[in-house]
Amino acid sequence: MFFYSTEVTSSHISSDSPLFQRTRKAYELIKAKVHGSILEIGPGEGYGLDILVSANGSLNISAVDKSKYAIQRLKNKFPKANVIQQRVPPLSKIESNSQDFVIAFQVIEHIKNDRHFLNEIYRVLKPNGTLFLTTPNANRSVSRNPWHYREYTFTELKNLSSSIFKDAKINGITGTDVAMEYYEENKKSVSKILKWDILKLEKRAPRFVLKLPYEILNRFNRTNLFKKHSGIITHINENSYFLTEECDENTLDFFCELKK
Repeated sequence: MFFYSTEVTSSHISSDSPLFQRTRKAYELIKAKVHGSILEIGPGEGYGLDILVSANGSLNISAVDKSKYAIQRLKNKFPKANVIQQRVPPLSKIESNSQDFVIAFQVIEHIKNDRHFLNEIYRVLKPNGTLFLTTPNANRSVSRNPWHYREYTFTELKNLSSSIFKDAKINGITGTDVAMEYYEENKKSVSKILKWDILKLEKRAPRFVLKLPYEILNRFNRTNLFKKHSGIITHINENSYFLTEECDENTLDFFCELKK
């Protein structure tokens, strides 16, 4: 997967803005809460760590990512950080009971063994440490994403997290009118594309077969949406998304605060 694929939303690509701002919102929600030692899993280009460091420059940062490109950028940007290239789980290079906070935004859906993933995070957290986690709401998906092993309903995520963490608080991230207008336009556009899938390969084909066509069509779709609806997209920022206690079909992402 090249680094700025549609699955790794970029701050530099205008058509990625709605999803980029949606992910960015999660960092804004936690920037006043994190302190001490933090581990981010899957930080990508590191824009989230930029937000956290700008709010608290004394953070002791560790970061784990599978991408060589991401790791090199992170080392250049955060030379004092403990930056590790590794597929997870496990978190074999992170000591047990060493982290005040772990951050995993839009990651768990990419993990085959999600229980092992959460158990490893539990292991590296200090007593009373906190995992901040986001993941898409399965009920809001507009198509099958071959990069995801699974997506979760509220009940599935609650049952999994509660079986490992002593305190599992799950809220939702949803959008303002302009953000939801983009969501609906995207949903309609994807539906038009899927009408050409007469054999229903989107539902039936193995994940590895779908990854390349998904990437091509997803980039085409986002670019096309930007051309047609730039007036909507340019008005979307991190304030176009907000936290809600309601976790129903209207929630775009789940926002989890899980305490050891």
